[in-house]
Amino acid sequence: MDKIRTTNLLLLVIVVPLVFYLLKILSFIFIPLVFSMFIALLFLPLMRWLGKKGVPKFLSIIIVILLILSGMAITAELIHLSSKQIMSSDSTFFPEAEIKIRGLKDSLEAFFGVQLGKNGSIMAQLAETKNIGSVVGFLGSFISMALTTAFFTVLWLAESINVQKLLHVTLLKRKHTAVKTFLKIENDLITFIKVKFLVSLGTGIFTGLACLYFDVSFPIFWGLFAFVINFVQMIGSFISVISLTIFAFVELDPSSTLFFFILAITLVQVIFGSILEPIFMGKSFSINIIAVLVMLMFWGYIWGIAGMIMSIPITVFLKIILEQFPNTKIVASLLSGKNQDF
Repeated sequence: MDKIRTTNLLLLVIVVPLVFYLLKILSFIFIPLVFSMFIALLFLPLMRWLGKKGVPKFLSIIIVILLILSGMAITAELIHLSSKQIMSSDSTFFPEAEIKIRGLKDSLEAFFGVQLGKNGSIMAQLAETKNIGSVVGFLGSFISMALTTAFFTVLWLAESINVQKLLHVTLLKRKHTAVKTFLKIENDLITFIKVKFLVSLGTGIFTGLACLYFDVSFPIFWGLFAFVINFVQMIGSFISVISLTIFAFVELDPSSTLFFFILAITLVQVIFGSILEPIFMGKSFSINIIAVLVMLMFWGYIWGIAGMIMSIPITVFLKIILEQFPNTKIVASLLSGKNQDF
């Protein structure tokens, strides 16, 4: 028995790194696959409700696709409005930004005694051909990922890929346990996605309103930016505040106005991210803060920004699966930060 246990442990040590290596190498498949699963889970209750009303499955799928396309159309319109707002802005902004950023850069170089970046126009460096090429490459990859995600989403909704049956066949051999686990995963992930969406939406709206009130340029863009970046757990709020602070430093005079603007956008992040989000998530959904940070860094390393966005849903998924086995309940307890007796 000891030899078998040792062999299984050695196999586990070999297999686990190999699995994560494959997840990293084949990220172009696994990212849209996992992301589409979360999207499909969000719409499954609607699919079931339509099914009870006698709506055919193919028609239900079309309705869901139309809802997703409507959301994408609204997002595209907001991007169009923000880009139009930026393009029609006062042409003196960028020269002023160049002067202030150059002054800040010179001060930091003098203080630390090092050279930060190349000499010359900072704005020109941002517009270099290689940077533009990187942006074009990113857009190409994003469009490819979006189309693949849409394809997998249709497969999940049509139940060509059935999560419940997959759990039953691979991990949970008992049908009742598989159904119970699937419903738990579905409820928790739907709660997380709904709360995260509403919190991010509120963060984006009030960030945009703060920009409008303090007369900071491009409020639509900054509201949309705060909404999107807030999906990156913990780090997103810091990036939003720091980015807006730098922008406001360029545009506003260093005075009480700048201080109160920074205070306002910080309060927005604190109220929505640190107060309202935990309240709406509930105690049953709690995850250890250390586990959040570790998973954020780990999945960020494996899948980049997409991994950082999906790190918490993946953690919730793994925690629920681990709770189903006596030998791994302690790991699930560590992830949730709860003390349990085993």
